Amino acid sequence: MTAATRLLDEMCLLTAQSLNSMDTAEHFQVVKMLGEGSYGRVMLAVHKQRGTPMALKFFPRESTSMVSFLREYNLSLSFCTHPSLTRALGIAYSTPSHYVFAQQASLFGDLYDVIIPEVGMEEDSCQRVVSQLCGALSHLHSLGFVHRDLKPENVFLCDAACRWVKLGDFGMVKPRGTKVPEMWYSSPYCTPEAEIARGNVDCWSSDKKGEDQPKRVWVLVEPCTDSWALGILTYAMLTGSHPWSETASDCCSYLKYKEWFNSLKSPEDELDVWACGEEEKGQKNHGVPVAPQFSCFTPLACSYFQALLDPRPKQRGQPEDMLAFLGADWIREAERERLDQERRKSRGAIRNVKDLDGRRER
Repeated sequence: MTAATRLLDEMCLLTAQSLNSMDTAEHFQVVKMLGEGSYGRVMLAVHKQRGTPMALKFFPRESTSMVSFLREYNLSLSFCTHPSLTRALGIAYSTPSHYVFAQQASLFGDLYDVIIPEVGMEEDSCQRVVSQLCGALSHLHSLGFVHRDLKPENVFLCDAACRWVKLGDFGMVKPRGTKVPEMWYSSPYCTPEAEIARGNVDCWSSDKKGEDQPKRVWVLVEPCTDSWALGILTYAMLTGSHPWSETASDCCSYLKYKEWFNSLKSPEDELDVWACGEEEKGQKNHGVPVAPQFSCFTPLACSYFQALLDPRPKQRGQPEDMLAFLGADWIREAERERLDQERRKSRGAIRNVKDLDGRRER
């Protein structure tokens, strides 16, 4: 346990003693809903006395323990000091039905809103986002915390051009080394090491007894989980799709990637092949073609993805190391031209729909 995780526990104890009941309508003017999920909902509100816009995060008391609420609040309040992490604003209270805390409001939506399906976003915007997320994740990891839920919906925009983004939603954050039940789920964001728990989903809530019931698989929380998610998220930003539908041994697209990945390992099991030239790289490839879903990327980008999407968790690249890949082209020229053309078409279609809606209103 790090000093930060010990301090977080102490802060939760202190906050529990001072958590007051409050009427939301008495202190805030609620404007609209910003988001909703299994955790509860987030509302855009204005503090009546200060006139400050903020996001109020509501957690249903019937499905949220006070401990988990206080951990997320205090983590966001005191440890998310990096400019690309969403901070709480020092306001936490309870109502008869909810626990609530206030945090910084991101008024431009989230990353999911700007990723055009099958097209993605502009490469320079993607690299700006990656740079900021690397800093945010590295900050959390340095304190001994792992985010565990990096995805487009949890990256919030502070401007329309993605010049400033903030990673948020800390409900899944755990201290490094915490023992948790492994969960496999059908998603590219699920790490390959989680497949050992495949078939065990909800087994501990099952009515089955005895030998027929799968045993729960326990694992330690490690930062390499965030590294894998960063690789998948980067691919989604650049292409508007995912490299595979699920990280599983029976998924053809993932198997193609693993075959390509394994062909590029050196005898010493080190990923140093991208340091060589194109001709030498081809010799080390042993005739295995680039995985089709990665053929649109430059060698530099392929190196980036192979570092983060290493099936071996202990060998996976760390976010701070990924900064070395920024600043050069990631997408091959022909593919960039195609994506730019598709992006212009998508923007034109959106404008046409808005114009049509305007005429209907008139």
